[in-house]
Amino acid sequence: MLEVFNTVQLTIAPGNDNPFLHGPFEPNAREYTADTDTLKVIGEIPKDLHGIFVRNTHNQVHESIGVYHPFDGDGMLHAVHFENGRATYRNRFVRTTGFLAEQAAGRSLWPGLMAPQLAARRGWGAIGAMKDNAGTDVLCHTGKLISVMSQGSEPWRLDPITLETLGPDQNWARKVPDGLSSHFKVDPETGEMMFFNYPEHWPYMHYGIIDRNNQLTHYVPIELPGPRWPHDLGITRNYTILHDLPHFFDPEALKRGERKLGFYPDMPARFGVVPRHGGNDQIRWFEASSCFILHISNCYEDGDEIVMDGCIMPKPFVAPVGYEGKDIYERIRSRLDKPNNKTMMHRWRFNLKTGKTSEQYIDDEVTEFPVCSNDYVGRPYRYSYNILYKKGDWLFSGLKRYDLLTGQTMRYEYGEGRYGSEPQVARRIGAKAEDDGYVIVMVADMNANRSEVLVLDAANISAGPVATIVLPERMCCGTHACWVEGDRIHGEARALEAIPAA
Repeated sequence: MLEVFNTVQLTIAPGNDNPFLHGPFEPNAREYTADTDTLKVIGEIPKDLHGIFVRNTHNQVHESIGVYHPFDGDGMLHAVHFENGRATYRNRFVRTTGFLAEQAAGRSLWPGLMAPQLAARRGWGAIGAMKDNAGTDVLCHTGKLISVMSQGSEPWRLDPITLETLGPDQNWARKVPDGLSSHFKVDPETGEMMFFNYPEHWPYMHYGIIDRNNQLTHYVPIELPGPRWPHDLGITRNYTILHDLPHFFDPEALKRGERKLGFYPDMPARFGVVPRHGGNDQIRWFEASSCFILHISNCYEDGDEIVMDGCIMPKPFVAPVGYEGKDIYERIRSRLDKPNNKTMMHRWRFNLKTGKTSEQYIDDEVTEFPVCSNDYVGRPYRYSYNILYKKGDWLFSGLKRYDLLTGQTMRYEYGEGRYGSEPQVARRIGAKAEDDGYVIVMVADMNANRSEVLVLDAANISAGPVATIVLPERMCCGTHACWVEGDRIHGEARALEAIPAA
């Protein structure tokens, strides 16, 4: 089967020279449904691979208001459902309120990150001026996908199999008016989902929990010194770790309605460790070296300490929001170019007994988007799978596996002109070890003008893919992804034997 489900009319001007709308970032107009009866498969899809790999993408439809930023595009999900050695592929736009309004108008109605001052309508996100594109993060909880933009948006629910947009979550979306930020986390054992948001008004952060039955059971204010721009959170069995980092809009400029994002190296990073069902009066703040953090790999408890692993950015380069200079594209690229804006694997330890923080670099190579197996989230773990970068661009050139027990690493590079996305760990049916399974990633091959989904052996990624699925069209490069285990497709029913013991 190979079906074009729908085609959307793109209205981007033919003369638009924005590099983030061309080449690997060229938007897609067609939505497909296809299976391995019609898709080319190189190698053999493992029969013990059961679940759904989903990747999100910023896929711009209309000519933008102001300069287009690669985080502005409309959300488009790509999903590959694996079962019994076969696979079915679908891609669908996330049909948010903003997407549908712009489809009706035939043009952009909201500006993006580079031009919030041009907003003429009420918007979403921490700034409150942008379209809710739902194009950043994606995760599955209680049998439905949740797709959101990074700064905080409606919790857009989608069917994990059909990718039909079901709308904002009917149980609790109205109860969290400041939305859902990207990088919410699910405890594999309890089925609880921990999340946060960070509005520009007091208390500047909220922390919440959705239980395994999709009910909002906890939602509390977290008081910060002012508006912040965090990106991730961590969870352990008993705690949640919230971030207050010295990377935020200039407070004086913000009073004038100007948003000048800055990094303040003389301020420490602060990490708030709060009991899972605790609130502002129970949070303990730990100071650490000044930095920004986009993504963490995992957190866990080790005696009196909370361990947090992630990619530290010790000296972020900041391109001003709203800047309209002649080198604007180069400024965006310089900000996104991680070899120019180094992010390296790092470990923080927060001692709950002494209140002290200790930290150390794990590696000096630039990597990002670290992931571990869903089954080990919040638990002691051994392996982190990170992406490697093409120097000078916002393109992912390969994968690096860290063995955090032995210090050994392993890598797989896609090759010249081939660019990937965030990987996901898919443990095999009946897995016994943490890396007993596969790593899945979506790759755009600019040489062959096609996209592929690669299935690699999680224990030996250097050997290359055991299976490659060639998709119907080359798809726009994207970032975040998720893995939905076969027993979680319809709800939080993960087999307890798959989750490591305490």
